[in-house]
Amino acid sequence: MLGKTTLANTNLAVSRLCYGTNMLGWMLDQGQTNAILDGFVALGGNFIDTARSYGDWIPDAPVGASERAIGAWLKTRKRSEVVVATKGGFFDLRAGDYRNRCTPDDVTQDLHQSLDHLGIDTIDLYFLHADNPEMPVEPLIDMLIGHREAGRIRHFAASNWAAERIAAANAYAASLGQPGFVASETFWGLAAPEPAAAAAQGYVHYYEGEYEALHAAGLPIIAYAAQSGGYFTKLATGEVPEALAARYANPVNARRFAAAQAIADEHGVGINNVVLAYLLCQPHQTIPIFGGSSVEQIEASVRAATLVLSPGELARLRDA
Repeated sequence: MLGKTTLANTNLAVSRLCYGTNMLGWMLDQGQTNAILDGFVALGGNFIDTARSYGDWIPDAPVGASERAIGAWLKTRKRSEVVVATKGGFFDLRAGDYRNRCTPDDVTQDLHQSLDHLGIDTIDLYFLHADNPEMPVEPLIDMLIGHREAGRIRHFAASNWAAERIAAANAYAASLGQPGFVASETFWGLAAPEPAAAAAQGYVHYYEGEYEALHAAGLPIIAYAAQSGGYFTKLATGEVPEALAARYANPVNARRFAAAQAIADEHGVGINNVVLAYLLCQPHQTIPIFGGSSVEQIEASVRAATLVLSPGELARLRDA
C-alpha cells in the first residue's frame, strides 16, 4: 500500500505519489478514467493533479476534459477520500489566447471554471500554472488569499515559477501574517534536460541549480515530469522518440543511466522504480507526479514507494 504524508505547511494528508491526469477525458475515456483512479485509491493513493487546460489541445474534446472526467469520477467517491490539485492561469488553448494569463482576473475565471468542471465547492491545492514576471507578486497573492478566505481553495502553490519569485511572494504573504505558496510544482526527474531544447518544448525552471535552497528551507517540491517521459526506460530499449531525445540530450544522462541500471540490478527492480525512488528518497519532502494509462502501469509505479535508496545510492545517481 502507498503510504501518506502530511504536506508541509498544510493539513493535507497526501499519498507519497501523486497521479498526473493530463490524459484523462480525451486519450482515456470515462470508463478507463474510473478504473485507473479506483485502482490508484485501492493502492493507497489519494493525491491527483490536473489543470484547467488539460485536454484543451484536442479540438473535439470537451473544454476542461481532464477536470470534467475527474469530476464525474468524484461523484462515485466520498469527497474526503481525495486530495484534488488543479492549476489555472495558463494559456487558453481552446480560444487560442496565448497572452500571459497569470493575472488576477484570468486566474479567477479559471478557478471558477475548475470548480464547475470538478463539481466541488473547494479545491484542496490550487496552483498558479505559470508566472507572469511582469506583474508584481502582491496582486496575485492578494487574489489567492481572497479565494482562500472565501472557501474556494484550501491552500495555494506555484507551478513553473522561478525560485526567486516564490521567495518574494512568500515574503509578501508573511508581511500580511498570511501563509503563502505552500509548495512548488517543479520540473524535476533523474534525467537532466538539455536546457534550450527543454525550454523550446515548454519545460523550464529545472530543479537542479535553482530550487535547492527553498527546498532545504522547508518548501515541498511536487515534481512533474518525474519519470522524465520514460527516458531511461526507453533508452534501455533503444526506442527514444526524437522530441524526448532532444529534451534530454545532456551528456550527464549517459552516466546517470548506467548508475540507474546498476542500482536497479542490485535491487532486482525496474529502472522506472529507481527513477521514482530517487525523488521519493530525497532528504527534503518531495512528491513525484507520475503517469500511467492503465491500472497495470499504476501498480508498477506504486511499487517504487517500497524501494529505499540510501544516501550513497542517491549520490551515485546524482553525481554520476
